Amino acid sequence: MRTPITFDISEIVPHADRMRLIDRAVEGDEESLVAEVTIREDCLFQESGVVGGWVGIEFMAQAIAAYAGWRQRLRGEPQPLGFLLGTRKYECHRPTFKVGEHLRIEVRRQFWTDNGMSQFDCTLGIEGETVATAALTVFQPPASFDVTKVGKDE
Repeated sequence: MRTPITFDISEIVPHADRMRLIDRAVEGDEESLVAEVTIREDCLFQESGVVGGWVGIEFMAQAIAAYAGWRQRLRGEPQPLGFLLGTRKYECHRPTFKVGEHLRIEVRRQFWTDNGMSQFDCTLGIEGETVATAALTVFQPPASFDVTKVGKDE
């Protein structure tokens, strides 16, 4: 059974300012989360009153970040670092999302491994109709991971 999420989105998604595209995390459970966004004129990807349908992948990825951040916060731990590794079968039935449209993003964790890899099935809906689906693969490194050393020789 999903429970309401009371954290502000800024507390569970570490993106700054305009890079944080989703507005709120609504409810979740051990394996899933529901988030929402209303397309606004100040959206980073808005052009001529629309946001490209391809941005749906980022909405989904940020809902996964909200899931991970929310679960960590419930345990009293800091926001985790995470990476979107890829997507399978992103299908969007809309070329664009219009300013003013309200989108509902649902993510459900399908599997996870001890090394931090996970896959989520994701849907994006508008007014009760599913308009996009995908399976996203993400990586959450251990807390000891030092991102400043990535790609540098020791």
